[in-house]
Amino acid sequence: MDPVVSKVGIIGAGVSGIAAAKHLSHHNPIVLEASDSIGGVWRHCSYNSTKLQSHRRDYEFSDFPWFDRDNPEYPSHLEILDYLNSYAEHFDVLKFMRFNSKVVEVRFIGDWETTDAGFKPPAGQPAWEVAVQTSGEDTIQWYAFEFLVVCIGKYGDIPRIPEFQHNKGPQAFQGQVLHSLDYCKLDKKAASELLKDKKVVVVGYKKSALDLAVECAEANQGPKGQPCTMVVRTLHWTVPHYWVWGLPFFLFYSTRASQFLHPRPNQSFLRTITCLLALSPLRHAISKFIESYILWKLPLEKYGLKPDHSFEEDYASCQMAITPENLFSEADKGRIMFKRSQGNWWFNKDGIEFDDGSKIDADVVVLATGYDGKKKLKAILPDPFRSMLEYPSGIMPLYRGTIHPLIPNMAFVGYLESVSNLHSSELRSIWLARLIDNKFKLPNVEKMLEQTTKELEVMKDTTRFYKRFCISTFSINHSDEICEEMGWTSWRKNTWLAEAFSPYGGQDYLQKY
Repeated sequence: MDPVVSKVGIIGAGVSGIAAAKHLSHHNPIVLEASDSIGGVWRHCSYNSTKLQSHRRDYEFSDFPWFDRDNPEYPSHLEILDYLNSYAEHFDVLKFMRFNSKVVEVRFIGDWETTDAGFKPPAGQPAWEVAVQTSGEDTIQWYAFEFLVVCIGKYGDIPRIPEFQHNKGPQAFQGQVLHSLDYCKLDKKAASELLKDKKVVVVGYKKSALDLAVECAEANQGPKGQPCTMVVRTLHWTVPHYWVWGLPFFLFYSTRASQFLHPRPNQSFLRTITCLLALSPLRHAISKFIESYILWKLPLEKYGLKPDHSFEEDYASCQMAITPENLFSEADKGRIMFKRSQGNWWFNKDGIEFDDGSKIDADVVVLATGYDGKKKLKAILPDPFRSMLEYPSGIMPLYRGTIHPLIPNMAFVGYLESVSNLHSSELRSIWLARLIDNKFKLPNVEKMLEQTTKELEVMKDTTRFYKRFCISTFSINHSDEICEEMGWTSWRKNTWLAEAFSPYGGQDYLQKY
């Protein structure tokens, strides 16, 4: 069977894939999506109670505002899916989608002699071949693309499972063990039946674990209800809402003035010294100010859940989460319990056991332990590019969060994290489209790697969780550099006052030059 040839291929139809398809639509891209619908993690990795972590107006495409964007309620995952489908229909990108098309192999067929020459605009010759298996069929269809955009993201598909010693893993347990990814696939009735009147242990303490614990408590309201125990290894700060002592949260991190306090790539020596000596105490004071409000509002100390690190470290690594509304009220009733575990734990036949000698009996254990995004990406990338993926720093060196300098004619959208991943993906899709259209030139490989190294150093200096590849404390500066590279004006507001003190969002990047 001859390969299907197209200029641009896109793998994945989540938020990033939809954005990339829209901005590359003039190239008639082929979008390969393994499932039967768009939406990505919002469709396949959401619980019944999952909601957005911010307001609608902070999670919208620049040219497609929510119809009820001033609604103060956080939208549910179903509302977000409706929004994404409306966007896709409005801009007619569904015609590019090939659903139920799982990528099983990717091969480089370009010129090996130019693989170290950085990005080169597509010039009529395919560089990548992609093997696709359609659901329910045994045959493989090959596609050939001049440029390939990878939008499969870091979440979903491949669960991260803890490793255990022999005979101390899930096989030793007489109850049921599942990952949060499996729980996401249950409808509301099946999820309730799984948890109802059961002794449930949830391993983890990030957003998915917190939401799951609340769902568990709600399913155990009857006289036979059992408590849900959260096994907490690494603590993180959560916030009750986006107000701090009467002040809107955006004032502290989401304005140009607030981000001026933080280090950024490409800053002068004088600014580096200023950030270290003069601005560092102010950043510390802001973090303590926010922590004081959280500790006043939430009973973290009562339950031994106060993190040892600063709030800023969690914000700088995109790990800040909104506390589920009923989490601590259910804990006060004894329906949610917390068990700190800084050492090892393992399964026994009745539940789980810790190296301090304590045990927890369980009927169900849910591993809310995250996903292995690296493994997912390495599963489709061929050698030698698989080994280059995290060279030289251990983190993907993505120039502008999109181009790997050592992998030719390929882009990655949706891997860089920020406060609004939708906005980040859209702006980088706009940038990528202009790059492919040869509207501007990239620096050479050495300069691109140097830029990614500078960004990594800023992340390392800001948070111990730097490997999450989050730009939240210098996101405006990051967007400034992208705009300047495209020939846009980087300051997007109408007045100096708004430029300094109002938050930046997707609407600010509606295409004005």
